[in-house]
Amino acid sequence: MNADEAVVALVGVLESLAIPYMVSGSLATNVYGVPRATDDGDFVLELPPGGRIADIAGALPEAIRLEPQVQFEMVTASRMHVCTVADSAFRMGLFLLTDDPYDRERFDRRYRLALPFGTVWMPTVEDVIVTKLLWATRAGRLKDQDDCRGVIAVQGNLVDWEYVGRWCDHHGTRGLLDEIRRSIPADLDNLDS
Repeated sequence: MNADEAVVALVGVLESLAIPYMVSGSLATNVYGVPRATDDGDFVLELPPGGRIADIAGALPEAIRLEPQVQFEMVTASRMHVCTVADSAFRMGLFLLTDDPYDRERFDRRYRLALPFGTVWMPTVEDVIVTKLLWATRAGRLKDQDDCRGVIAVQGNLVDWEYVGRWCDHHGTRGLLDEIRRSIPADLDNLDS
């Protein structure tokens, strides 16, 4: 099973179990920005108290294994379950939705988007930018800055900059946002907005 097939299989399981989710991380960035190779796929799940992880594990195809140990992910400050894919280095992180106001708002703003492999729940482009800036600041990862730059370069004129600015001010990432926007040629981003 390759990475695309694993993502399709997981989305199918989440949809069949009516578990609210959204695509996140590099998978979302690749939809809005400049695609890059990735060895993982991230999803945010809203599970009821007591969870439904066992239901997910039981419905996954044999080639995908849900690891029994929950992990705490430092960058996102949230709990995560990991799915491994047989004969592949590709992994999928199932992040549990937190009570953080931004986490809640971005999840509430998600929408259905038709992609070549099917229709999925996606974060908005604004929330991909805000989240990548937050991760870049917390972890100091250049790939998150590059992802953000790619999304802005492709989507810049379509972005609700007021919304992005509000959350960047809240998270203390406005300086990084401004720096990234200044690094993009003016014909790729509307810097006056």
